[in-house]
This record gives sequence, structure tokens and C-alpha cells, in this order.
Amino acid sequence: MTRVFVFDSTHHALWAEQIALESGLAVQVIPAPAGADAKCDLALEALAEDTDALATVFREAGIAFRLAPETGSA
Repeated sequence: MTRVFVFDSTHHALWAEQIALESGLAVQVIPAPAGADAKCDLALEALAEDTDALATVFREAGIAFRLAPETGSA
């Protein structure tokens, strides 16, 4: 299962990707899902088990983010 992080700007999305990769956490840049209240067209998809670690490194870096609602698909 995966989780999707959404951002207020493309800059934040790409910055978050860089921070995640530097932290050894795998992420994939994807289009922001419809209904995710994203303010930019990019999002990051990550393994669900990495959600807490990613949230921590994003907060420590000062990157504003939200988690997209889960869709219920596995």
C-alpha cells in the first residue's frame, strides 16, 4: 500500500523529493490526485510504512505538506 503527499507548490514537492532521497526514503513524483486539495500538480507517492519517517523529515526541513485521502485500494 502507498500514501500520497501533496504540497502547496511545485518547489515544495521537488524539495521534498530531494529531502526524502537524501534520507534514504524512496518516493515517486506523480500527478496530484483529484480531490486531494493540492495547490500544485505534483505529489509524492511513498510506501505506507515510510509515512511517519517522511512526515518527520519534511517537518524538520520546514516543508508544508498534507496527506491525500486514502482511496481504499490496495
